[in-house]
Amino acid sequence: MGISDWVLLAYRLPREPSTPRISVWRKLRRLGAVQVLDGLVTLPASPAAQEQLGWIAEQVLDAGGQAWIWIARSDSRRQDHWLEDRIREQASLGYRAIWEALSVAAAAAPSTQRRVLARMRRELERIELQDAFGVPEREQARRALKDFAASVSGTASVEASP
Repeated sequence: MGISDWVLLAYRLPREPSTPRISVWRKLRRLGAVQVLDGLVTLPASPAAQEQLGWIAEQVLDAGGQAWIWIARSDSRRQDHWLEDRIREQASLGYRAIWEALSVAAAAAPSTQRRVLARMRRELERIELQDAFGVPEREQARRALKDFAASVSGTASVEASP
C-alpha cells in the first residue's frame, strides 16, 4: 500500500544567523521529514503533518525566510516508492538506535537505567508517529523496551530490599 498524497514544505532561510537554520533542520528531522531536494521536504499527507509543517513554515517566515506548503501527488509510483523507502529507513534507524541505547544501559547503574527508560519511551513514541508503514523493527523495539522496563522494575525492587 502506498501513499497517494504528500505535504511539501519548500523553504529558504538566510545563511546568517545560522541558529534558525539549525532549529528548522532539527525540527524537520524530529518529524521524520524526507528531504526531496535542498530546501524541499515532505511528509505523508495528514492534518497533523500539514499543521506541523505549517508551524515550521511560520518559524522560517519569522526568521526572515520564505516558505510555501503544498499538498501534492507524485507523478509516478517510482517517486512514491523512493519517498516511502526513505521514511521506512528513518524509522528503522530510529528503532535500532533505541535497541542500542537499551543494550548500553543494561550495564549502567539503576538510576541511569531509569533515565534511559524514560527517554527511550519518549523516543519510541516519537518514532512511531513518523513510522507511516509499521516497519518490522517497531515490534522489536516495543518488545525490547518492555523487557528493559521489566528488568529496571526488578532492579528497583531488589535495591529497595534490605
